[in-house]
Amino acid sequence: MLSVEDLSISFGGLAALRGVSVEVAEREIFALIGPNGAGKSTVFNIITGLERPASGRVRFLGQDLLGLAPHAIARRGVARTFQNTEVFRRLSVLDNVLVGRHGHLRGGALRGALGTASVRREEAAARETARALLDRLGLAAVAGVPAESLPLGLQKRLELARALCAEPRLLLLDEPAGGLNPTETQALMQLIVGLREERGLTILVVEHDMELVMGISDRIAVLDDGRKIAEGKPRGIATDPAVVEAYLGSAED
Repeated sequence: MLSVEDLSISFGGLAALRGVSVEVAEREIFALIGPNGAGKSTVFNIITGLERPASGRVRFLGQDLLGLAPHAIARRGVARTFQNTEVFRRLSVLDNVLVGRHGHLRGGALRGALGTASVRREEAAARETARALLDRLGLAAVAGVPAESLPLGLQKRLELARALCAEPRLLLLDEPAGGLNPTETQALMQLIVGLREERGLTILVVEHDMELVMGISDRIAVLDDGRKIAEGKPRGIATDPAVVEAYLGSAED
């Protein structure tokens, strides 16, 4: 479903990615892990059109994504969350989720201003979809409150609901467990796996919480200093000498 080929990019003369390649199969949960600054979020930013690499290719369902604007990539079926939650703080929880539906609305400005019957039906359907997602993610009771009033754990669920409202086929989760307590992390793990099964999603996740990574991932790729140093199933990754050294340092260190 997703093919990332030989990505390289530098910022201010510092190489953030050096020839990184990964392939993600349909309905797979694939994790990118590595120390801080390894280049994980940069891969996400390139896939979603926020950064343009110096070299390499990104193909989704056989189509090249490089050069497309972020909104065009989203319309092709790619959605994401962010390491630092990016909710619209003064909008209600429901309206935040509806923003994710924007790319599916066809009414246009003129028909919207006229309030035509088709626009009203479209808006009603969008609200029904958004409310169903809030219910699935345990946010129905706070649908009308401002997003800024939610604790971090619920803001992360809100971001996930907004991404799902775009009906993606590929979902990118950037540190979804960051700041969560162990109970919240366990619930998140069950939610991610459940959503994959319910919606046929392919999921690419960046995460530092190794319990989550090892518990939900089909395969894992490890980045260090902008390079891919290992790839494989969770059990093999956990004991790979290069991965252990990247996280813990060598005996000489």
